[in-house]
Amino acid sequence: MKLKTGQKCAFGFGAFGKDIVYMLISSYLLYYYNVVLGMSSVFIGTVMMAARIFDAFNDPVMGIIVAKTRTGWGRFRPWIFAGTVLNAVTIYALYATPESMGDSAQRVWLTVFYFAWGITYTLMDIPFWSMIPAITEPGSDREQLTSLARTCSGIGDAIPTVLTMTVVPILGAGSSMADYRIGFKWWALIIAVVFVISELVCVVCVPERPVACDEKPGKISDMFKALFKNDQAMTVVVSIILVYTSLNICGNLVLYFFRFDVGNEGAYSIFAAVAFAAQVLVMMVIPLLRKRFSKSQLFISGFVIQIAGFAVILIMAFAKLYTPQSWYILCLPGILIYLGYGMLNVIMTIFLSDSVDYGEVMNGTREESVIFSMQTFTVKLASGVAVFLAGLVVDWIHLDTAAAVQTQDTLDALRMWMTIPSVILLIVGIFVFKRFYKLDDTRMEEIKSKLN
Repeated sequence: MKLKTGQKCAFGFGAFGKDIVYMLISSYLLYYYNVVLGMSSVFIGTVMMAARIFDAFNDPVMGIIVAKTRTGWGRFRPWIFAGTVLNAVTIYALYATPESMGDSAQRVWLTVFYFAWGITYTLMDIPFWSMIPAITEPGSDREQLTSLARTCSGIGDAIPTVLTMTVVPILGAGSSMADYRIGFKWWALIIAVVFVISELVCVVCVPERPVACDEKPGKISDMFKALFKNDQAMTVVVSIILVYTSLNICGNLVLYFFRFDVGNEGAYSIFAAVAFAAQVLVMMVIPLLRKRFSKSQLFISGFVIQIAGFAVILIMAFAKLYTPQSWYILCLPGILIYLGYGMLNVIMTIFLSDSVDYGEVMNGTREESVIFSMQTFTVKLASGVAVFLAGLVVDWIHLDTAAAVQTQDTLDALRMWMTIPSVILLIVGIFVFKRFYKLDDTRMEEIKSKLN
């Protein structure tokens, strides 16, 4: 089945809305509860890590449920719609903590609704990405849809990252923490509404097709066996964990970096806009780059470019090459980091879709939902681990969020924690990929011919 242009755009719009809400949670929830509400960063990180442990069981089960679903509307679309509506409610609730609540009640509120957010996000995210291998064949059509979807999701990532710290004071009519509290509530509501609209367009406009191979993973144990037998899917899953964790560690600390080290919190929005523009641009040109380079070459290049970006920002920080007025020099490493990430993000999704076809040829079962449940889990795991570590780091380095000036030791530690762990994870990612991934372009052509 070949998708029409309008159907591809509808799928891209769904990716856009999905990542708007994800980025609002992954980038700003720690900041909101720690800085705005004054909650312990260690407690916040612990809650998020506990939620990820729960996801280790919840996400694969959801993958099985999706795989077993048979409705007149398809396997995927009912779950996308239901999960979206429920998730939108939890997003608003997380940023609408009642002012009358005491500290203990706020902690309960965060715990309940963060777990609810993770569960409902799983409901829609697994079936959403599972649609790609189900509605496309290996080759250019799949790569074009993946590139479009990841480009749109990159734009979705950029919206809250770039606009939040500008929009929140406007919506809250001030810059005090009480004003920020109001601003975050209204901003979350706006994003939740956009989210629902985007997914509604997606489920109405994007058709499903029947799969050639019946999908019957009867038990959880069967699902794990199918996944672990698919060595290529496991390699991609490990790569996803490493790439997302490396970026999210930096992403959760960079707001503190701009506020306390650079001394210009307002500049973060422009910095993020430039970085995300680079990400979106490279995602858009992946189909063009594929005409000259293999997927593996682009993947390794993404790792190297990201590592260079983290190295440059660390050097700039210790050389103190920026001031509150000359902060814009930091855009250079920001561009490098997000250029590399954009390349990795698109190619990882293509690799994961290819591993579905590989699994069908090798094992006789087609496990879109099961394999993409691992993507959903690993993305959330990376986010949870990163927030947990960021929360611990804020505590370890004695960063006082109520103080305008931090000690030099605190700033030095912030710079190192924001960059060095990310570089280490990316180096490990290169090793894992080169050692274990085997689905090059030639192998995928062979698999495509067997499936046809």
